Amino acid sequence: MISGPRGDWHRVRADLEQHASVVLYAHLGDWQPQRAGNPRLRALLGRDWPRFLDLTHPGLRTRFASSRVLLKFAAASVLSVAPQDIELGYGPTGRPYLRGYDGVQISLSHTDELLLVGLATGGVIGVDAERSDRSLYGPGLGRQLCTTNETELIEAMPLEERDAALLRLWTLKEAYSKAIGLGMQFRFTDFGFRPDGTPTEVRRPDGTPGTGDEWSFRTYLLDASDGQYTVSVAVGDAGFGGTVDHVASTTLDATIVDALTTALGTDFPDPEEDLTDW
Repeated sequence: MISGPRGDWHRVRADLEQHASVVLYAHLGDWQPQRAGNPRLRALLGRDWPRFLDLTHPGLRTRFASSRVLLKFAAASVLSVAPQDIELGYGPTGRPYLRGYDGVQISLSHTDELLLVGLATGGVIGVDAERSDRSLYGPGLGRQLCTTNETELIEAMPLEERDAALLRLWTLKEAYSKAIGLGMQFRFTDFGFRPDGTPTEVRRPDGTPGTGDEWSFRTYLLDASDGQYTVSVAVGDAGFGGTVDHVASTTLDATIVDALTTALGTDFPDPEEDLTDW
């Protein structure tokens, strides 16, 4: 839980160093910009500023800005740079990445009052969240969300357990799709999971295993002030181990850093100082 720019960033760095991945969440109100035209907000959003201006719905604008600012603060705390120096890029399917820092993989999700960020150094990561009181069960599961095997297992469950199982499947599929960078191009009826809550791997439509132990999946129930959320995380191990040194100034060649410092007339900022100015 990160309650604002003065949150526990030391814990984020420690978890990332120990586990090669970390997931953090925040309440929208703690990261909501004071006003849309704030120069500080424009500096923080950087290349996302035009996308922010194109959004006309106030709620979408707020979630877009708050989630990007949280993500940039999180990445900045790991890389020891100022948040406004973090620039986001987007792949062909919309998957975000950190420009110039390919050693740290990122994922982002937001829904209602919840913001969710995943960081990983040992491979790829995907995160997704939905309100736990969302109703998904209904006709057409096999056409939209479930494989044949999943549909059979869901239909065999007690009626009162089906929505929770479907939310778990939905968020796991979203997280996995984000991690592999395919988004909605990978149809949810083409891959599946076990809906009964057991430790699982990706499964083929007929229910047979489709991945090995290079992938880890978890689902959590998260209690927030406005209700409960179902949160799923997918982490893929690239097989090279986690990166121990994440600090931008030490992962770059020292000669290049010196040249940049001389040219720009400044040194790398103190991240703790920059993280307090929002």
